[in-house]
Amino acid sequence: LGFGDLESPAGFQMLNDYVVDKSYIEGYVPLQADVAVFESVSGGPPADLCHALCWYNHIKSYEKEKASLPGVKKALGKYGPAKVEDTTGSGATENKDDDAIHLFYLMRRKVKKQRG
Repeated sequence: LGFGDLESPAGFQMLNDYVVDKSYIEGYVPLQADVAVFESVSGGPPADLCHALCWYNHIKSYEKEKASLPGVKKALGKYGPAKVEDTTGSGATENKDDDAIHLFYLMRRKVKKQRG
């Protein structure tokens, strides 16, 4: 998942393509997902990317309510097109955590086998 770098033309283009048929990043109401992506876009998308600009202006209208919008704000790389590699670095920590958990269970299984 991810939009890539939302300060680059490619990132803005991905956001524009993603919201071409959506009003929100996830679901059918403004959520913390929209806040997370919105906060990553400083200054707004260029005017020629009309879908991204429309989404940006719509979410901007929730400025006063953004802290109370439903949902859990996740790392930016957890939102966006599924076929895009997360370049925000948000997945690296989770992979390390997953590896540690996996190692724990492997070691536990090995100890159980040794004990009989």
